[in-house]
Amino acid sequence: MATRLREKYDNEIRDALVQEFSYQNVMQIPKLQKIVISMGVGAAVSDKKKLTTALNEMTLIAGQKPVATAAKKSIAGFKLREEMLIGAKVTLRKERMYEFMDRLITIALPRVRDFRGVNGKAFDGLGNYSMGLKEQLVFPEIDYDKIDDIRGMNICFVTSARTDAEAKALLKAFNMPFAN
Repeated sequence: MATRLREKYDNEIRDALVQEFSYQNVMQIPKLQKIVISMGVGAAVSDKKKLTTALNEMTLIAGQKPVATAAKKSIAGFKLREEMLIGAKVTLRKERMYEFMDRLITIALPRVRDFRGVNGKAFDGLGNYSMGLKEQLVFPEIDYDKIDDIRGMNICFVTSARTDAEAKALLKAFNMPFAN
C-alpha cells in the first residue's frame, strides 16, 4: 500500500523535476532516501526515567522503535561519562518515511506557535536538509497531560540530490513550507 506522498512523488514530482532540471537518466532524479529524527536528553544524566519517556514519545511520533544514543566523550562539567545513554534517534525509510513526512507537513508544522515557515537555507551543500522542532507537543500522538518535559528534536531529510537547489525543489514539491 503506497502512501499519499509516495504516489504524488511517482505520478507528479518526478516529471516536474525532469522538466525543471532536464535530466538525461531516470537515476538522476532526486528522491527522498531517509529521514533521521534525533533527540538529545541531557537530563538523562541524573534521571534515567527521562530517557525512557523520551524513547516512548519518539516511538509514538515515528511509529518505529528508536535507538538510545551514548555519549562519545566524558565531560566532567556536565557530569557526563563516556558510553552514558543521553539521547535517542530513529531512521525512517520507505513507507514510514513518507507517512511521517506527510504528518509533519500537514499536521505538526501548522501547530507550531508563531509559525512562518521553515528555514530555506538549512541545506548542507550535498542535498540534505535539517530542521529543528522546539517541542514534541506539535505531534497529535503526544498526550499533553502525560508529558513530563518539553523536548526538542532534530529532523534530517536525506535526499539523493547532488545540489541544494535540486533538494529544495524536491522538498518544495512535497509542500514543505519554506519561509525563504
